[in-house]
Amino acid sequence: MLSFLQHGRLIRVLKMAKEWDKIAKIEQAISQKYGSEAVQNPKSNWSDLKEQEYLDQIKKLTQKEYALSDKDEKVQLNGILIPKKLLNKESNRTCSTCSAYSFEIYDDLYMNKFDCCRKCYIKWVEDREERWLSGWRPNNGNDT
Repeated sequence: MLSFLQHGRLIRVLKMAKEWDKIAKIEQAISQKYGSEAVQNPKSNWSDLKEQEYLDQIKKLTQKEYALSDKDEKVQLNGILIPKKLLNKESNRTCSTCSAYSFEIYDDLYMNKFDCCRKCYIKWVEDREERWLSGWRPNNGNDT
C-alpha cells in the first residue's frame, strides 16, 4: 500500500508525464509549421566565434549608451535642471559690425561664417568675401 505522501508524488509524476506529452505535441506542431530550427536548442548552433562577436556587439552598445547618457546629463543652474549640452554652446547673436542683436533664423549662416548679420553682409561683405575673411572691417576707418 502506498502512503499518503507517496500517493501524492505518484499523482504529480503522472500529471507531469501528461504535460510532457502535451509539450512534445506542441513542439511537433511548431516544427511542422515553422521548421525544425524553431524548436532546436539555441546552444546547438552557437560557437566560440559567435560568442566573441556577441560580446563585441554588447561592448559597442554599452559604449554608445554611455556616450548618450553623458549628453542627456542635467545640471542644476539657479534651481532649474538644464541639459548639459545646452551649457556648452556659446550663442553670440550680436553682430560685430553694427552691434545689432538678431533673432532671425536666416542670420545664422552669416553669423557663423562672417560674424555679422544679414544686413551687414549685404552692405559690407557681399562680393568682397576674401577681403572680409582676411580681416578688413568697416570700423577700421577705411570704408572704401
